[in-house]
Amino acid sequence: MVETPPPPGEALAHLQDHVGQPYTTRLLSDRRGSRAWEVHGPRGAVALKANNPDDETARDKAAEIAQEDNHLTRLIAAGALSPGYRIDAGIWDGGRWIAVRWCDGTPLWRTLAPARGPEGDRRSVRPWLLGIARTWAASLARMHAAGWAHADVQPTNTLVADGRAVLIDYALACGPGDDARLPYRGALTHTTAPEIAAAVLATPADTHVQAEPPADVWGLGASLFWCWTGHRPVAYDDTVDRSEKLRAVAKGSTLPVPEFRPWPFPEFEEVVTACLAPAPEDRPTAAVVADMLASR
Repeated sequence: MVETPPPPGEALAHLQDHVGQPYTTRLLSDRRGSRAWEVHGPRGAVALKANNPDDETARDKAAEIAQEDNHLTRLIAAGALSPGYRIDAGIWDGGRWIAVRWCDGTPLWRTLAPARGPEGDRRSVRPWLLGIARTWAASLARMHAAGWAHADVQPTNTLVADGRAVLIDYALACGPGDDARLPYRGALTHTTAPEIAAAVLATPADTHVQAEPPADVWGLGASLFWCWTGHRPVAYDDTVDRSEKLRAVAKGSTLPVPEFRPWPFPEFEEVVTACLAPAPEDRPTAAVVADMLASR
């Protein structure tokens, strides 16, 4: 029987007053050098993340978690995030940990499953789908107004609760004055904007590529396309290495929405297509996207 790795004891010691006792822990994920748990007690719940010191193939996840804590502190100070989102953070025997407010939402891919087939073409689904996209764009617009880009806009980092999108995971975010940070080299390939792909390909692996708000808008369109149609927006062979996939993304060509949509929804298709414009300057801002969706 495989044992479930427990959360760092140092983190639990800090969090027990926040969640109350007795508390329970549940492992949520264990991949790419980091682990996440739900810590739940009588006073509430938090999401706890820590690096996995035994994963020798991962990047320096401890430094990335420390970077995320720095980003959360700065985003809260800038008014882009609620002050209650960051709960606590610190050092443990194996590296770093961070705890944030728990969200009961469902990952975007699973949430949009009912809309991915012809049976999703129902009157109730249309405003629901637009509402998810609108609240997601509005969250990004708040970051962008403060001079930040999330830089990892993808289905895994978006939860849906009560028909509203909740943005999570700010470790890779790019903000003003980011002098001492881990180099940003793009995130999930499927939702990487063409200009980010081109910059990654054109620079050494230790060079920081600053993501800007238009790249988030492309990631928003790519994620909506993917989760609604069931197809990634850029066609490439899954078996090739990342550089080949990035070359395909950098070309700026995406699959045509009308040929892959599960059912016609012109108002939604127009927004997704606008977000996926190849040139950053041709994309609407996240605030404009939110307004477009609100008027549908």
